[in-house]
Amino acid sequence: MAVSPRRRRRRLTAAAAVALAALAAGLTGCDSVNKALDCVQTADSIADSVTSLQQAVENAANDPAQADSSLNAIETDLGKLGDKTDNADVNKAVDDLKKAVGNVRTALRNGDRTPDVSAVTDAAGELTKVCTK
Repeated sequence: MAVSPRRRRRRLTAAAAVALAALAAGLTGCDSVNKALDCVQTADSIADSVTSLQQAVENAANDPAQADSSLNAIETDLGKLGDKTDNADVNKAVDDLKKAVGNVRTALRNGDRTPDVSAVTDAAGELTKVCTK
């Protein structure tokens, strides 16, 4: 039985979180471990929201509000993550993702019912990468 991409991503994210926690526990205090785990968990939540955004854009003719809801979820998660970290790479990834989300939101407001979300997907991938390194 094939594993779905979402399930595979969750497994990889969970494995990365465990490895990161183990590494960080050996090198730093609990506060750093908690920050790292928060980053990974938030990146996973954002990945889910990006998947929802992609689906919403595909179905925009049926439910245009769904894309806005997905964008709101991503922005909420980014706000939480931005408040919890002082890591320059994470902050840059958060800023890049905020910009990409803003561009999609602007496109939707300007009447584009099928905006290109590839920049959002790429920025979310970069956030996941910096959270797990």
